[in-house]
Amino acid sequence: MEKQLPKSYNPQESEEKIYEIWEKGGYFTPQSQDGEKPFVIMMPPPNVTGNLHIGHALNTTIQDILIRYHRMKGDVTLWLPGTDHAGIATQNVVEKSLLKEGLTRHNLGREKFIEKVWEWVKNYGGNIKRQLKRIGASCDWSRERFTLDEGFSLAVKTAFVELYKKGLIYRGDYIVNWCPRCASVIADDEVEYKEQDSYLYYLKYPLENSEEYVVVATTRPETILADSALAFNLKDKRYSHLKEKKAILPLVGRKLPFVESPLVNPDFGTGLLKVTPGHDVVDWEIGKQYSLPIYSVIGFDGKMNQEAGKDFEGLSVKQAREKIVGMLEDQGFLLKKENYTHSVGHCYRCNTIIEPLVSTQWFVKMKPLAEKALKSLEANQPQFFPFRFKKIYKDWLLNIKDWCISRQLWWGHQIPVYYCQNKNCGNIMVDYSMPQKCPVCGGKDIVQDSDVLDTWFSSSLWPFGTLGWPLQTKDFKYFYPTSVLVTAPDIIFFWVARMIMMGLEFTGKVPFQTVYLHGLVRDEKGQKMSKSKGNVIDPMVMIERYSADALRMGLIAGVAPGHDVPLSEGKIKGFRNFGNKIWNATRFILLALEKELQLKEKIKDYATDISKLQLKQSETQKILNEVEKLTQKVTNAIESFRLSDAALEAYHFFWDRFCDEFIEYSKKYIWEGSDEEKIEVLSVLLFVLKRLLVLLHPFIPFVTEWCWQQIEEGKDYLISQPWPKIRQL
Repeated sequence: MEKQLPKSYNPQESEEKIYEIWEKGGYFTPQSQDGEKPFVIMMPPPNVTGNLHIGHALNTTIQDILIRYHRMKGDVTLWLPGTDHAGIATQNVVEKSLLKEGLTRHNLGREKFIEKVWEWVKNYGGNIKRQLKRIGASCDWSRERFTLDEGFSLAVKTAFVELYKKGLIYRGDYIVNWCPRCASVIADDEVEYKEQDSYLYYLKYPLENSEEYVVVATTRPETILADSALAFNLKDKRYSHLKEKKAILPLVGRKLPFVESPLVNPDFGTGLLKVTPGHDVVDWEIGKQYSLPIYSVIGFDGKMNQEAGKDFEGLSVKQAREKIVGMLEDQGFLLKKENYTHSVGHCYRCNTIIEPLVSTQWFVKMKPLAEKALKSLEANQPQFFPFRFKKIYKDWLLNIKDWCISRQLWWGHQIPVYYCQNKNCGNIMVDYSMPQKCPVCGGKDIVQDSDVLDTWFSSSLWPFGTLGWPLQTKDFKYFYPTSVLVTAPDIIFFWVARMIMMGLEFTGKVPFQTVYLHGLVRDEKGQKMSKSKGNVIDPMVMIERYSADALRMGLIAGVAPGHDVPLSEGKIKGFRNFGNKIWNATRFILLALEKELQLKEKIKDYATDISKLQLKQSETQKILNEVEKLTQKVTNAIESFRLSDAALEAYHFFWDRFCDEFIEYSKKYIWEGSDEEKIEVLSVLLFVLKRLLVLLHPFIPFVTEWCWQQIEEGKDYLISQPWPKIRQL
């Protein structure tokens, strides 16, 4: 009786079932083997609040291709997944939810609020995990980690305490990115710069004991109240005669010195810069150089504070600007104003304009850590793909600044610093847990620092904290250091570099051998995807519409390390047709086998070991030689991270050479040939089909696995098949 085979492949019915078989079968979980070097990837942990966006989909697909390939090669292969607690993002989501109930975190108090956040994470935080499974991520979920789980929390505390003991963590005042809405410091990479129409105000600063004045251009006249000096570039001869003179600050009357700095852009405005160390990053650096006084006239609530004076206290920045400009104009200090468009920093979470403010925070001294990273880079550890990012990384290390690691949040790793409340003591203690009493005065009134650590601090420990460090676990000893990190260039400084520095500091080893940096996914016109443009591609919609395999091929076809990836729905749709092509070819061969039941077992035996077959046709020998060459090309391309080349080589061979040429050639022998001819042609057809399914499996795992199971009828799954060894031609 002829085997009943569906006429078409239905990914919507089969993909989740296939994934469940893989997961339940334990195919994702490696078993360490003494003496055998493992292949390890740590998944960049997505935010626990997140959904799979198209960038995640590309990143996940690249990792999964590498993992499936190395698993089939026979390597002990670990792909460790996890999520990041995402301090600001998660806290914002929960706070918005509370507002609907008329509550704030302050109404609840810290302990109750944290309970609410954990409750939210438990109920909604697994969404991205489900979506990663839908795209086919074959990671070891039995080892899944969360940056706030108990073991990882120990790693975070250990890192902080050890760095503090080494003198690499300190507390001090510094200029930070402050979000008045989130009421927290914002990391540099969490600031989004947007073009904004404004004005450039030209202000007159009278010279002391003179009728002369100088003109300064600024976009922020409201900060004039906090000016400490006027600066010009070292090479700007227009103002060198002013070095010994002083200017009088309009509206305030304070005397301002003139200072020189290479940080001043002589081409901006008039070439003179009003130096406001309390409200500008560049000005802060100039202020440090000359020990200028710091005035802070904008408060942490985003409003003018007491230091701004009673005329301005309580006003918003916008209101203060309007009032100050009016006063400058009335008193003859405003020379002119011009339309001006410039980049303004906004909080990436709530879109509030960032205020650079001076704040007391915790910092890591980065230069000692960077020196170790630079030394390892001389030994080409890690390797960068593409190579050009090595120089970018090196330049950043050479110009590194101290890292502000404290955040004014409740959700996260609370800083393990404790303060004695005895007024006559004030001792600061850094420890793994709350001390029972102060070792200095014996007092028991001790409180913990209310701030939490920057999320990047905990994620910088990801490659080894996930494996059990600081404990010398079996996993840590065997799987560390890891093999490849797959990520995007936009976080090379904020995450990649910090992982390298922390890895060297705490383990003495670079945490990964290779850093593979991919570009952004853009639309078919090369534009960045955004909701406002209406060109965003939702990966989950594409999976439901066309299949996970089609999305994966659409993403990987055309990808090159460091270059952006053009993607359209039409491109994904085209690769859905490829899945159908694979099934149609498989179905044709299986039906042909079913018609030759007396020859079927012999054909399957030859297809398993094609060397047993005595070939008499030049075409069968030719395609066998070609598929060996293809295997070599695909293998070499994957090994050198040319994943698009590997995928497209296999794609074109399957469609053009195998289907359009060889299957068509074989039909006359299948329908009209002798038994000997049928055996030869069908054996080669089946052998080449199985080889192509193996070669394509890392890229499109679902349809290849499904077709394999129709061929093998419930035997070993394709995911566990060995990668083919190249036969000598």
